[in-house]
Amino acid sequence: MTTPAAELVGVSQRFGSFTAVDSIDLRIPRGRLTTLLGPSGCGKTTTLRMLAGYASPTSGRILIDGQDATRTPPEKRDLGMVFQSYALFPHLTVADNVAYGLTMRKVPAPERRRRAGEALELVGLGHLGDRRPKQLSGGQQQRVALARAIAIRPRLLLLDEPLSNLDARLRVQMRAEIRRIQSETGLTVVLVTHDQDEALEMSDEMVLMRAGKVVQTGAPRDVFPAPADRFVAEFLGYENFLTLADGREAAVRPEHLRIVPADAPLDGAADGGVVLDAVVVDVAYRGVDLLVTLDATDPAGAPVRLVADHRADHRSDHSDAATGPAPSAGDRVRLLAPRARLALLTAEPATEGLS
Repeated sequence: MTTPAAELVGVSQRFGSFTAVDSIDLRIPRGRLTTLLGPSGCGKTTTLRMLAGYASPTSGRILIDGQDATRTPPEKRDLGMVFQSYALFPHLTVADNVAYGLTMRKVPAPERRRRAGEALELVGLGHLGDRRPKQLSGGQQQRVALARAIAIRPRLLLLDEPLSNLDARLRVQMRAEIRRIQSETGLTVVLVTHDQDEALEMSDEMVLMRAGKVVQTGAPRDVFPAPADRFVAEFLGYENFLTLADGREAAVRPEHLRIVPADAPLDGAADGGVVLDAVVVDVAYRGVDLLVTLDATDPAGAPVRLVADHRADHRSDHSDAATGPAPSAGDRVRLLAPRARLALLTAEPATEGLS
């Protein structure tokens, strides 16, 4: 088996009686982009800081390239890090900011200039090397910080919420840029984020954390349709939860609930899934669809409030041949949830590390 770029073995971080990270095992695959995802306070930034060497674990070991680095200081780990604040030096030019890590490593000036220039070209800022940080936009400053981290050719590139200070449009652009750079360079990247869309779009591997523990890991295409428990499902945007007749809990997304008239023949339309009688509570027009809120009773007999996307044709008669008339508040309807679209949830989160 290929040696991982980094590995955390039984790592904990405690501050007095508070446990920030609770005995986690984690493998960071080489040449991949791994995200640490979770809400504020879940331990993801503390985990990144321990990996970088800015915090020491209370217990456990940290391996980098198979070598124990638990007590190795940050400057000896050969890692690049981009902070949320970018931390650029205002009195230095862009080129000198990018070359700073090389200067600290005593790289000769000609080589320093060449590598800084290559890093700036990689992030699309090769023409701005003579400017000062205050002359750049927020997105450009973020790219300079990224170039500075890349210029030292790190074994791992660590990114701590690097896009949180950008507006929505720039965040989307920079997601694509970071993915492009990672793909072109083959860098091993670890990204901390609380944004599930960011993690789903950028990750090769996702690590979901809660209360200092790893609750689920895997590729986005594996994790998203099969959340391990309700916490993961809610964090990934699932809104509907049902208890099935056998007592198991299931989640289903609004776009996977189909609304049909109460008297419509089913003809196996739910594919062996769930069929619920429901009453429409509210209908919100969203341009491309209707967001419909409904009250129903789940298969276990408990009352539930659900939301469904309804994509009927709203242009004229508010009807569609496949789905029937668009629903209105007070309508009695049926909800169909195909079996393949039900995410069955476990009572306890999974805690395995990356493989």
